[in-house]
Amino acid sequence: MTQLIPMISQAEIKTKVRKAGQEISLHYQDKNLVLVGILKGSFIFLADLTRQITIDHEIDLIGVSSYSGTSSTGMITFTKKPDLDLQGKDVLLVEDVVDTGNTLSAIKAYMESLHPASIKICTLINKHERRQADIDADYACFSLEKGFIVGYGLDYNELYRNLPAIFDLKL
Repeated sequence: MTQLIPMISQAEIKTKVRKAGQEISLHYQDKNLVLVGILKGSFIFLADLTRQITIDHEIDLIGVSSYSGTSSTGMITFTKKPDLDLQGKDVLLVEDVVDTGNTLSAIKAYMESLHPASIKICTLINKHERRQADIDADYACFSLEKGFIVGYGLDYNELYRNLPAIFDLKL
C-alpha cells in the first residue's frame, strides 16, 4: 500500500522560496543573472522562485535524467541543453533536490565548459542521506537527512509532481 507522509507544507515552501528570492536578488544585483532550471523536477520551484527575484534575469532550461523508480541509475543523460549563450553570465542552477550529487556534478562540469562568469546552485531540498559527490548548494530552502520525497515537482515514475507540498513516499 502506497502511503504519503506529510513533510513540508505548502505555506512553509512559500515562505522559504520568498526568502531565497530575496537573498538571490541581493547577491546578484548589478550582475547578468540567468536561472537555469533542471528539468523536470525543478519546474514548479523555478516558476515560484523567478517571481520572487526582484532583479532582471533570464531563464533557461536543461534536461537530464538519472533516475529509474526510486533509485539513481548512476548514468547521466542530457535530454536538453541550454538555448542561451551563457558565456560571461552568472548562472544559477535551479534544482528540485540535491541527493547523491552525481547529476548536479555532471551538470556543473558541463556548464563550466560554456564559460559563464560564475555558477552557483539553488535547490529546494538539500538531502544528505545518499550524498556521493562533493557538491553542495549555495542556496537551499530545506535540508533533509532522508526519505523518498515527492510533490511540488518531485516525482515517482512521473507521478505526484502536482502535489502542492512535500511528502515522504512509502511504497
